[in-house]
Amino acid sequence: MMLHPGILALLLGSATSFFLIFYASILGLIILTRWDSSSSSEGQLLLERKTYLISTIVGMVLSFTLFSGLLFLYTIDDIHSLFIGAMCGTGSLNANPVGWLVLLCKGIIFFVASLWVLFNNLDQHCEDTPLVRYKYGALLGLTLLLGTDLVLQIYYFSGLHPDKITSCCGSLFGSGATTVAGELTALPPGKTMWLFYTTACCFLLTIFLCLAHHSRFLRILLLIESLFLFSVSLASIVSFISLYIYQMPSHHCPFDMIQKHYYFIGYPLYIGLFGGILFALVPGLCQIVPRTVSLEREIKKSERRWLIQAFLLFSLFLIISTWPILFGSFQLFAY
Repeated sequence: MMLHPGILALLLGSATSFFLIFYASILGLIILTRWDSSSSSEGQLLLERKTYLISTIVGMVLSFTLFSGLLFLYTIDDIHSLFIGAMCGTGSLNANPVGWLVLLCKGIIFFVASLWVLFNNLDQHCEDTPLVRYKYGALLGLTLLLGTDLVLQIYYFSGLHPDKITSCCGSLFGSGATTVAGELTALPPGKTMWLFYTTACCFLLTIFLCLAHHSRFLRILLLIESLFLFSVSLASIVSFISLYIYQMPSHHCPFDMIQKHYYFIGYPLYIGLFGGILFALVPGLCQIVPRTVSLEREIKKSERRWLIQAFLLFSLFLIISTWPILFGSFQLFAY
């Protein structure tokens, strides 16, 4: 099992990423203890050069992190045929429940690492680097997350045994299941659909308002809406979006849609959701961090691009989710 190409790539890539980020965090600790932006000494110049090395390392780690999340989804779907009773990635995850923690950890790492890179880019364009201590403090947390992800993956993949009988999406995402997934499945599709599209419209409207007005209140509102919409969107995928993609009234699995049979539609769907929410969070988070004149200037330069990226990526998710509802032959409700 451990010799599967996808598993080897995930473990080797995660181990390399962890050791790189661990080295970067050591440099970050040195910078935290010795940084003095008012100094022009040789030591301070050396520290400033090391910040660029750290940025390169974290950028490489982020690139693999983005890839590894998709590779993990592909791998658990690819190995499901090795388990008795598994028909998709859900069966692979149920074969060793630690896999669900790996999935959660990779989702958290995606947001934390992406936000770190975005704020680091802002900080490096400011002559007074106002976020140095904050971002290198956060780097320690990112290192802990990557270490946890590596340990969980080792524990998950080493605990998979082909002779084990596992349950698949029918038992986990069935309406009678006494789990969180079962509760999501039991959500009324009509009410969930109404909540999803209402929240999505408010979200897109707030983006337009942020583009038109430099209001701190609107950006904080967008931050709150993003967090709420992310939860609603995940629940909606299980509640009704999956039904229209599969054209079946009782198939709620969020993983089957990444299979070839469904044209891998799950990949752009999840990329649109996670990417759209990520960029929508940034303008609101910028209202929380300490503001200087230089940082304010850089935020204004980048903010419009973030908002447009959030709009385009979430629109991709919205279009993929809505297309089968409007143009598919399957109808969940009688009109």
